[in-house]
Amino acid sequence: MTRTLISGAARGAAGGALATAAMSTVMLAGERAGLMGDQPPKRIVRSLLPGSRHRRKPGEGVLGTVAHFGFGIASGALFGALARRRRVPLGVAYGLAIWMVSYAGWVPKVATLPPIHRDRPGRPVVMAAGHVVYGAALACALNRWDRRR
Repeated sequence: MTRTLISGAARGAAGGALATAAMSTVMLAGERAGLMGDQPPKRIVRSLLPGSRHRRKPGEGVLGTVAHFGFGIASGALFGALARRRRVPLGVAYGLAIWMVSYAGWVPKVATLPPIHRDRPGRPVVMAAGHVVYGAALACALNRWDRRR
């Protein structure tokens, strides 16, 4: 059983990296459409770095990307280790749960981002869509790798 958990977590981590890349595409499209303002991962990192939470800091964009992929990989590893059935609807629900727990919970406490219900009009829609894409891509990647085994 331990071996199954570890191999599931490893595949989930790889799937999480792919899913985060897919999600990032949605987020960048939302930014280019003028719906996002600053990207949430960058804002979270900005608030954790020394100095004012409201001022831009050197390297925050790169660190935000690294943190975003780290979180996506870790979340994918958890899904890969724990989810026995990896159907796309379960992946989508998992992605949306991550969004809800994060953006209605810890993110407003850590970063200068408001909770979902008080955020700028376009960002919650883009972030929800991004998390749907994350969950679907994660489940699809794991299903594909499972079929190959």
